[in-house]
Amino acid sequence: MTLMRWDPFREPFRDVMRLRESMDRLFDDTFFRPVRFWRGDGAWDLPLDMYQTDNDVVVKAAIPGVNPDEVDISIAGDNLTIRGEHKDEHEAKEQDYFYKESCYGSFSRSVLIPVAIDSEKAEATFENGVMTLTIPKAEPAKTKQIKVKPKAMIEGKK
Repeated sequence: MTLMRWDPFREPFRDVMRLRESMDRLFDDTFFRPVRFWRGDGAWDLPLDMYQTDNDVVVKAAIPGVNPDEVDISIAGDNLTIRGEHKDEHEAKEQDYFYKESCYGSFSRSVLIPVAIDSEKAEATFENGVMTLTIPKAEPAKTKQIKVKPKAMIEGKK
């Protein structure tokens, strides 16, 4: 029989660590590895990539199987909205599926654009199921220099 020294602070600490590891796994599985973007109400969220270059803001959205003519893009101020619908064209019985992970239904996504843009010159292209929206940045406001004149010069003009 082996004798082990009992440490009253070690046992509760081990339980707390187990709880923390369990919570970490829960949050990792739930929030950081999104498997599906389907909301359950017949609609799904559109995953986007948005980045900036020196002159443009570029937004990319993977929407395979969607007709580009059925995608609606609108910009109101600094708010970008992309809408559309991915229609299920396959007529198969539910019980015949092994997996059904493709997203069908309407989608909509609105995001704020964090820099000033010129929405009048925006262009969208669609290639291999990826929509790329390029929006030029707005020209920065020009600084106007104002010269200070002595009050006597201003009164002399009257």
